[in-house]
Amino acid sequence: MPTLIDEPEAVRAALSPVRRRLLAHLREPASAPELAAALGLSRQNVNYHLRALEAAGLVELVEERQRRGFRERVLRARPGFVIDPGLVSDDFERVADRFAADHLVGAAADAVRDVSRMQAAAEAEGTRLLTATVEVEARFASPAAVRDFTDELTALLQDLVTRYDTPRGRRHRLVAFTHPGAAR
Repeated sequence: MPTLIDEPEAVRAALSPVRRRLLAHLREPASAPELAAALGLSRQNVNYHLRALEAAGLVELVEERQRRGFRERVLRARPGFVIDPGLVSDDFERVADRFAADHLVGAAADAVRDVSRMQAAAEAEGTRLLTATVEVEARFASPAAVRDFTDELTALLQDLVTRYDTPRGRRHRLVAFTHPGAAR
């Protein structure tokens, strides 16, 4: 389950270059001496960064073992985490223009934040969060075709929502967006 990181200090902890390298190595459990050897850093430096990552909730203790008269801690990166997009941008003010990239980013940030929190709550209760994802690719001839498609999709979705919406039902949010495809 992805963990939502929505505390600014945790984000700052994750974004340091040394800490990103540590997190990458900690996909598999490792101790500070093992990480120091792998990364060419001092054990004290690694321990400093590991404490910061642990305090931020980005790594977890897997085991403690006795080694040469001291206790060695074995850590691993917490499985998948999502950084609240609102924390890495100065301003996610919602733009009213539904064709503006800022509007899409704001809607996507809201979805990431909401779904991550609800997923964590559902997992804590031992249940699954019911979601649905629809992904398609389309090739539009012009910006006008994108606008026409968006208007038609909006009308179709509104008709569909009208047929299935019931006052006693559980609220769901549907966000549909389009953006240019990234090169692969």
